[in-house]
Amino acid sequence: MAACKETRGLAVLGSTGSIGTQALEVVDAHPDRLRVVALTAQRNVDLLESQARRYRPPLVCMADAAAAGELSRRLEGTGIEVAAGPDGLLEAAAYPLADTVLNAIVGSAGLPPTLAALGAGKRLALANKESMVAGGELVLSALRTGGELIPVDSEHGAIFHCLRGEDVNDVEAVILTASGGPFYGRSREELAEVTVEDALAHPTWSMGRKISVDSATLMNKGLEVIEAHFLFAVPYERIKVLAHPQSVVHSLVEFKDGSLAAQLSVPDMRLPIALALSYPERWGPPFLRTDLAKLGGLSFAAVDVETFGCLELAYRAGKEGGTATAVLNAANEVAVEAFLQRRIAFLEIEGIIRKALDAYRPSPVRCLDDVLAAEEWARAKAARLVDSGRVC
Repeated sequence: MAACKETRGLAVLGSTGSIGTQALEVVDAHPDRLRVVALTAQRNVDLLESQARRYRPPLVCMADAAAAGELSRRLEGTGIEVAAGPDGLLEAAAYPLADTVLNAIVGSAGLPPTLAALGAGKRLALANKESMVAGGELVLSALRTGGELIPVDSEHGAIFHCLRGEDVNDVEAVILTASGGPFYGRSREELAEVTVEDALAHPTWSMGRKISVDSATLMNKGLEVIEAHFLFAVPYERIKVLAHPQSVVHSLVEFKDGSLAAQLSVPDMRLPIALALSYPERWGPPFLRTDLAKLGGLSFAAVDVETFGCLELAYRAGKEGGTATAVLNAANEVAVEAFLQRRIAFLEIEGIIRKALDAYRPSPVRCLDDVLAAEEWARAKAARLVDSGRVC
């Protein structure tokens, strides 16, 4: 007799974003294995209402209080509880009916829910890289007392699965691949003239606006370097980045005998999401198959760190340690938003982050307040730089 399939309760934090909506596609493909028990969003009332009526979770949350009030009126009589604000996010992250919490919140706002989910002993499928970047030491401390973390980023998910069954002492290096974004191969002079529309036109991935800009500056890869350091306990000197425009090899692990293990698939975030939600199983059928013969050649190249200076800044902050990575991340968030608002030029994103790091002296991370204080300082510093118009 076939074994009964276990149905896992799933909370999706950031359900209206790119990762969140694709996670719900994974739920649709495996309704006998996953049941949505909580959904959260920032302020997209229309989409969260639609999701709530479709999946009927007992709990939904809007981080924006006004949006929560509107959603509560719309869902009146459905029996669905509507929570609001940061406390509501923490409630969803630690929700008793959730076995797994997918954190797809954008930005450092995802750190407190990450800590709440782990503190409640949940399996955390982490798509919010800023949790590890700003508060990696806090996350590792929380993991030592309970919970489980499975990375969702395609790169870290690839490394995670390449290491299944391997002795971590045999690892020589981890290699993150970078598509290069929309500006791969361009000179610094050419980058001075790019527009918001240019930066959002990613050649291989469909992502949100903030992450798309991070990919264009290569800060996304820099944040992933810091995340990899904390996730896999690899020194920064042994975390490498290679340009790989096809986005098929998602990352590699190099072992001390010189052999390489890699994870390959067509660029589709539903696969790493499904891998995180199904672990240690693998659920089929696939959303898409990878036809190697049709793909033809796969190319790799060194990353131009002189042109794309944000990657070097991420390594710098990581090596400085402590609260430096929180400052890097927060300054970047302010700078990217200013660029999207057309208040600064593309290369000024890097300039703002560099000036913030130059002016800051890192301190140890002992608690969440240390991270929040560093972020507050960085946001204020970056905002002043944006307003001054004297970035570069």
